[in-house]
Amino acid sequence: MNQKDFNRRDFIKLGGMSTLALTLASTGGATGLFSGNTAYAAKNDHAKLQFNQDGKFKIVQFNDTQDDEHIDRRTIELMEKVLDSEKPDLVVLNGDNISIGCETPTEMKQAMNNVAQPMEQRSIKWAVTFGNHDEDSTPKSGLDEEDMLDVYISYKHNVNTRGPKDTTGTGNMNLLIKNSKGNKAAFNLWLLDSGRYAPKTIAGQDFSGYPTWDWLRFNQVSWYYETSKKIEQQWGRKVPSLVFIHIPLWEHRYMWFASVDGRTADDHAKAVKKHSITGERNEDECPGPFNSGLFSAMLERGDVKGVFCGHDHINTYAGNYYGIMLGYAGSTGFGAYGLSGSEKNRLRGARVFHLDENTEDGLVDTHMVFAKDYGIDLTANDQSIDPAPLEQRKNKGKVNNQ
Repeated sequence: MNQKDFNRRDFIKLGGMSTLALTLASTGGATGLFSGNTAYAAKNDHAKLQFNQDGKFKIVQFNDTQDDEHIDRRTIELMEKVLDSEKPDLVVLNGDNISIGCETPTEMKQAMNNVAQPMEQRSIKWAVTFGNHDEDSTPKSGLDEEDMLDVYISYKHNVNTRGPKDTTGTGNMNLLIKNSKGNKAAFNLWLLDSGRYAPKTIAGQDFSGYPTWDWLRFNQVSWYYETSKKIEQQWGRKVPSLVFIHIPLWEHRYMWFASVDGRTADDHAKAVKKHSITGERNEDECPGPFNSGLFSAMLERGDVKGVFCGHDHINTYAGNYYGIMLGYAGSTGFGAYGLSGSEKNRLRGARVFHLDENTEDGLVDTHMVFAKDYGIDLTANDQSIDPAPLEQRKNKGKVNNQ
């Protein structure tokens, strides 16, 4: 993400490599922040998520599959093996689902179809958030995030909605998970669009010297806060929840060092003990130039138990930061950048969440699983494949000739 992306499509064209057939930022206004009077959420009855009879619910997070229509075959293999092993109740594709290289609308749809099929073929419910790379192919293909969301929504097992109007981003939403009896809200998921890149200037000042990625806008934080209150009023309690965003918060970096300014090994050693940190950090966190205020809002509300991101492909850590877990899922996509040299693909993987309706916080455990655990080839090379044919789909009242 903060390294130069390798355009494998051009490499294939120039090198004449054969491929295998696939068998398989705008600023919005906000009103009513912390006022207690405004709720922005529309009901999302489509998803119908529910804890199983044993009171358990499992989520898998795939991050940064980040490829064009000629996806690396191992990305699909990893997704399939994780799904077959973990058998999740829901999958979150948490941003940078596709990337540069698609030149037509059909190729964009093929790239999206690549990452949708592992869940669709297994009848597993799934949802997406958007990252900074999802619109990389937009200038040539003409499909923006709104168009992409329409394509994702057209799949039978997708549970996305279009999100509240007049709120920055695409597809901001929450997903309530009912208890095993189906009569109460047991858990909630927030899926937020953390944007792409900072504008070139604000008030005539550029961002030279500052991070140039995007950040959650005030109206998105307001929407979360007001919707959280609405959910509490509806169900008579604060419903425990997780947040999925692509770009990390500044608090991710603060947690790793248990400091705002300290960046030493001793600082991190203190942080490991203080915040119970597990996992690896192999690159700097890359949030936007401004702190969105989301963490402060979550502390005030007291319902969010964890915030999980991607974006920085070779970070896989998680920890408890003042009562809220902050973590990464690393990169699922073999076509995206990874570690250096022969270790490039060592951290390809997914994050798994175990929920239990019989516990106070709902979240019992989260951990990473890796491609190496499934015997997948980790060779630092390109293993692109041709896209599967697109088929006509009929779903949600419309026909999509994809």
